[in-house]
Formats: sequence, C-alpha cells, structure tokens
Amino acid sequence: MGPALAVLAAFLFAIGTVLQQKGTLSTEAGENDPRFLVQILRRPVWLVGAAMMASGFVVQSLVALSLVIALPLGAILTDQHIGRRELLGAGLTLVGIIFFVSAGQPQGGNPHPGAAAWWTAVLVIYALVIVLFFVGARFSGAAKALTYGAAAGLGYGLQAAVTKTFVTEVGSGILALLSSWSIYVLILSALTGFALQQSSLKTGVLAPAMASANSVSLFTSVILGIAVYDEMISKSGAGHTSSAFIGLAIALVGIALLAGSAEPETSEQPTTNPSPAT
Repeated sequence: MGPALAVLAAFLFAIGTVLQQKGTLSTEAGENDPRFLVQILRRPVWLVGAAMMASGFVVQSLVALSLVIALPLGAILTDQHIGRRELLGAGLTLVGIIFFVSAGQPQGGNPHPGAAAWWTAVLVIYALVIVLFFVGARFSGAAKALTYGAAAGLGYGLQAAVTKTFVTEVGSGILALLSSWSIYVLILSALTGFALQQSSLKTGVLAPAMASANSVSLFTSVILGIAVYDEMISKSGAGHTSSAFIGLAIALVGIALLAGSAEPETSEQPTTNPSPAT
C-alpha cells in the first residue's frame, strides 16, 4: 500500500469513527441504556460511519494515524474540545505506537496453538475486559471513554489474533468450521469490541475513546501473537526491544493525559418536546 492510500485509509477510519460517535449521541436511549446499540443501526449517519471505517481498516499501525485526523473532524461534527492536553495526549499516543511498531512485526510461529494456551489467553483477556467494564461504569466523561475504549481494544486485539487461526480453517468446510472454537471466539470478541467501542463513543469524549481502543488493540494483538502463537519479532536485538518498551510507555503516558480531556460544550443527545400544558 502506497503512502497516499495509507493516509486515505486513515482518513476514512477517522471520519467513520466521528460519524459513528455522532450516531451514538443522537439515539433516544441514554448513555447507560444498552438499547442504544440497537438504535444506532437505524441511524443513517452511524451506518455511513461504519461503512467508512470498514473501508479504511488497514494495518493497525496506520489506523493509529486516524486519531490525529479525527480530532479536528470531531471538533466540527461533535463539538469536541481540542486543547493542549488533547493535542499532547494524541501526539504522544501516536509517537508511542510508531516506536512500538518500529521494533518490528511478529512473524512465523505456530498457526495452530494448543487449546491450553488459547483458553488461558481468552480467560485473561475477558477477566481484564470485565474489570475495565465495571471500573468504567463508576466513571463519567473522559475516564469512562478511556476505560471502555481500552476494554474494546482488548476485544478487537483478541479478534485480530484469533483471525490467524480462523483463516487457516476456512477451506476445511462449513461443518469443520462450525465445530471449531475459533469461529465462536471470533464472533464473541468482535461483539465485545463493538459494544464497548460504541459505549466509549457514547460518552461524548472522542480522544480518549479512540486513543485507548486503537493502541490497546495493537498492543494486545502483538502480545497474543508472541505469547500464544510463538511468533518472533521480525527485527531482533536489544535496541529494537527497547524501542517496543519505550513506545509502550510513551503511548500509556499519552492515554493517561487524555483521561483528563474536557467534555464537549454541547450535547448531541436528542431533546424531547415538552407536553403542552392542560
């Protein structure tokens, strides 16, 4: 993929995310009412956003660029507050991801890891998702967006990892596919990521929702590739390992800064006309 197409993909992913947020904020159901997950499916703006995100979904490291592109779009479409904290946090998150990716991409490994390794990974991931969900439910605004976004990133990271096994089983026939654990974990992780990402966008605060989801998804998929699939980083050496840890630390600092992001000044929640006085 050339640089121009990569930037176009990041732009599509960015504007798609902002349009999805606009759709979540226009539903009748409130922030803590799960019915909004059904209502967004009837919102044209959300559906257009979903299509644009699907069109722009490329290599995760390129999708990370979408955070920087989405901030000004969010300021226009969903009244996001973009100040020094948001710019610095987004910038540090992007730099951290670049450092992390510069260490190399996982390669090789075993496409069919043992059941014990997979179920351990799934249980750990979902334990973390549950903890983040209940912690996020105690928060509001940016902190809630960040924790729900991180939980969504865990789901999407698991989905990306499981896909490696799923694609090797597609040619085995429908019965073999339905008897494999991978298709069910794939569906469950995708639904988990979807519900939690939309919940993070529903808070109304875009930057922490995107930063945590994008970065945690990338980090999770790479860590699972190494821990479960026995993959090796394509670039070896202490210097590249240091780049990965430095990138992770920088990204975490950026995400922590975004936890204090200001909420939009206006709300996209629909208003209900008062009943006429009798």
